[in-house]
Amino acid sequence: MRSGAGQYLGHFVRLPVTVTIDRTMNLESLLISDDAALLGVLRPTLEKIAVEVQVCAAIKPANDLLTKCKFDAVIVDCDDLPGGGDLLKGLRHTQSNARAVAFAVLNGKTSTQEAFQSGANFVLQKPLTPLNATRCFNAALNFMVRERRRYFRHPVEMNVKILPPHGPERNATTTNVSEGGMAIRVAGRFPKEGRAKLQFSLPGSNGSLELKGEIAWADDTGHVGIRFVDVPQSSQYQLDKWLTERLQDELPKRLQEYVSPH
Repeated sequence: MRSGAGQYLGHFVRLPVTVTIDRTMNLESLLISDDAALLGVLRPTLEKIAVEVQVCAAIKPANDLLTKCKFDAVIVDCDDLPGGGDLLKGLRHTQSNARAVAFAVLNGKTSTQEAFQSGANFVLQKPLTPLNATRCFNAALNFMVRERRRYFRHPVEMNVKILPPHGPERNATTTNVSEGGMAIRVAGRFPKEGRAKLQFSLPGSNGSLELKGEIAWADDTGHVGIRFVDVPQSSQYQLDKWLTERLQDELPKRLQEYVSPH
């Protein structure tokens, strides 16, 4: 799981020093249910469309996972798992999964309207058939890939110039880049707050980008998280295009058609 490779911090991730990149990465889903029949339908359906399934059969460990890990889709057994409906309602308040694509599985207690009001994007009804599951998840794939694109962080090393409003210019090396920020390494101590101008060139692209960033976190070993602010439209376009191309390289062919810059 991606979250095992580093600490999820919103738009960027604090990675270990050595990063191993899997050249193809499936989407990831969490099924919160203790219904074996439901899993028996969902697992093969999702695996066919390159979506991995992690199963959690109780609410407390599911909440723990949703706090620690990022999922592209969360599937909640609302009617047959005690506390499932409340978990769905709370999903939109989690830091890591507030925008995950949410599926409510119903069995006669909760109405479709109530499920949507609780935050579901899609609704499945028991008894679930492979045909209905396939139709639902094929319709949802575009939204799931869009969510992956939104928080996608590409591990990459490139040079960055940091120009603070006061003080000397600093040089840094990135460890990963996303549309919302980057993680960097710098020599020596670094301030734990403040803003600065950033200049860098994306590998394989022409020209350089210049934008402003603010420090989101910094540790005592020279690792720093930068959140992008005040990004010119041209720089945002170049960054989005570059990240989209990187994501297409890493997704299975089955999912590549759903990737496009937003």
